[in-house]
Amino acid sequence: MKLPEAKQKFIDAWGLTGSSWGINRTMAQIHALLLISHEPLSAEQIMEDLQISRGNVNMNLHALMDWRLVQKVHKPGERKEFFEAEKDIWEVARRIMEERKKRELEPVLRSMEEISSLEGDSKDPANIAFLKTVNDITKFAGQIDKLMAQMSKAADSAFISTILKLVKIK
Repeated sequence: MKLPEAKQKFIDAWGLTGSSWGINRTMAQIHALLLISHEPLSAEQIMEDLQISRGNVNMNLHALMDWRLVQKVHKPGERKEFFEAEKDIWEVARRIMEERKKRELEPVLRSMEEISSLEGDSKDPANIAFLKTVNDITKFAGQIDKLMAQMSKAADSAFISTILKLVKIK
């Protein structure tokens, strides 16, 4: 397989994977293109490579910057804006995890806390069953929250980072 075909397959695969971590296909494809680019790309280069509109590129670049997966970079002598992706895949995974926690897990925890203040007959079987389910979900979400916090701390730890770098496949 030649490089252009391999790049396209990677972009397509990453685009399909994106929906499983909470972003749209085009956003994931832009991220993939920037991940595999050996130098920062302009919005025009992204438009050309992926055959998508300027508005779509701009909207998705801003979203990728919100997720802290892409950043603007300055090229001396250039007036255009250029963009590059975080290349450390462990850091990418950590940032995705943090963003999903903020967007998905934290709202569930807030909702469960609010719901658990149910008023009514504490001996009513329907209330008891409802509160048991809410409490089980709250405990589960809380454990996931703690696990994610530990994983994030571990990724920040110099010792763990060193170990993770040793096990990376070259």
